Amino acid sequence: MLGRNLKYLRQKSHISQQVLADFLEIPRSTLGDYERGNTEPSISMLIRMSEYFDTKVDQLIAQDLSHSEYEILKTQVMKVLAISVDAENESHIELVDSKAEAGYLDSYQNPEYIRELPKIHFPNIPRGTYRGFEIQGDSMLPIESGSIIIAAYIENIDSIKDDKTYIVITKKDGLVYKRVEKKLSNNQLKLSSDNDIYEPFSVALEEVDEIWQYYAHISFSDTKPTLNNAIEAQINDIQKKVTEMRSIMS
Repeated sequence: MLGRNLKYLRQKSHISQQVLADFLEIPRSTLGDYERGNTEPSISMLIRMSEYFDTKVDQLIAQDLSHSEYEILKTQVMKVLAISVDAENESHIELVDSKAEAGYLDSYQNPEYIRELPKIHFPNIPRGTYRGFEIQGDSMLPIESGSIIIAAYIENIDSIKDDKTYIVITKKDGLVYKRVEKKLSNNQLKLSSDNDIYEPFSVALEEVDEIWQYYAHISFSDTKPTLNNAIEAQINDIQKKVTEMRSIMS
């Protein structure tokens, strides 16, 4: 692990092999052998390396320090959240598209999996932990199928605001984007669609693994909002049923 860690820490610090070798007072070729695992340094050299990178000797030789690029965020109510961070320790915005959804439901607590997700940049976003989710279907019109929801991670159920929209992740229902209402009396969340065609349903708090609050969305269509079309279809259906009822009554 030492060679991998040396190379990782050196590159993270944006220094060349020669700069580090000069500090350690060794030839650059010797440092190269350390990084390739061809040569083992002495204890005194390990101590100098650990002091330079401000890390412990046992971590330097026994832990994969590249895992510092991501971390597990422990929360009070939810499970755990794997996130990845950049060189300034700011969290990336990972993108979970429709193709990755099944894998995400199985691996969202795996830092290795999170690190491999594509990253997107959203300008002037407030500090926090964000993720992008591609949604499918017409249950939340006028936000269309294929749109990407940029959402902020919710660490505690108490932070949920009634009648706001959230990405809710459970093992049973998978990944859904709904309007949420807390039902703390029976430890449930009521999830509703903005498209009235879809009936609301409830999930138990103990089944919820992650909740992400809507911040913004990215749409890839410039067509007329389909909510109008859905409403028109519902009105036409109601008118048709009224006409049928009048016909029966007459």
